[in-house]
Amino acid sequence: MSTASRHDGLESRDALSADVLGFLERLRVERGCSPNTLSSYRRDLARLTGYARALPITAWKALDNHQMRAFLAAEHRRGLSPNSVQRLLSSCRGFFLHLIREGRLDASPAAGLRAPRVVRKLPQVLDVDEMARLLDFEVLTPEDLRDKAMFELMYSSALRLAEVCGLCWRDLDLDEGMVRVLGKGAKDRDIPVGRYARKALLALRAAGGAGPDQPVFKGRNGAAIARASVGLRLKAIAQRQGIDKRVHPHMLRHASASHTLESSQDLRGVQELLGHADISTTQIYTHLDFQHLARVYDAAHPRARRRNQTDSGS
Repeated sequence: MSTASRHDGLESRDALSADVLGFLERLRVERGCSPNTLSSYRRDLARLTGYARALPITAWKALDNHQMRAFLAAEHRRGLSPNSVQRLLSSCRGFFLHLIREGRLDASPAAGLRAPRVVRKLPQVLDVDEMARLLDFEVLTPEDLRDKAMFELMYSSALRLAEVCGLCWRDLDLDEGMVRVLGKGAKDRDIPVGRYARKALLALRAAGGAGPDQPVFKGRNGAAIARASVGLRLKAIAQRQGIDKRVHPHMLRHASASHTLESSQDLRGVQELLGHADISTTQIYTHLDFQHLARVYDAAHPRARRRNQTDSGS
């Protein structure tokens, strides 16, 4: 058994933990969940297993709706954020559905339960001028050449950090201006590559070491660049370019989505670009777009100017 399983409280081979481990294996094999996703499920279900053992309960069919409600409330009182309680409930629901399909439960103990209300924060983004300044850095070293191509591509094609770190040259068709990435749920998607990113990638390819199976973006040891290194490089370049916001890799994806939506008003297109299974996930960018429109209104509309002048003189 893995170290992670031992540390997460699932080391016991009783019926409770055996069912959880069976569910995790199904997620890994059948759904192709990433190690990070599996780790999240494992932590959440370890909390549930610990609670059930303390009741004490020896089989999941003995867990009822009232006990599940008490479990979620206790986790919230212990300091778990509404977002984390919501994720915990989602993990439990998925696990119980698995047990129902396996014939080990008749109904879900989590039926009808709701997590505390989540206050959804809008992601901070860089505006178009800030993005242009960030990416307009001088290439002085081989690392700069790599970073220029990497960050141009992340912004151009709204790639996740894991997607860009996992790219090989065979995934790129620079003649057609397309990149194929393996996203969440082991789903491929083909995404256009903008002209600035294509130019930077062609320069990187010309520098050598661009065999089909070679990683596009290499670290010091020649292997694919580590995720932490991408964040450190981006932070350093942001400071070099005088960007005073806290810049992180996912911000490039947010900026790509919000800027594309501002220009196109095509929510479905942005959904496909991002690889979101549910358009409700993409709709957060409509709020970002509204913020942009509100700023334009406040700065330019005669009524807004008059209102602001009145407010400042009061």
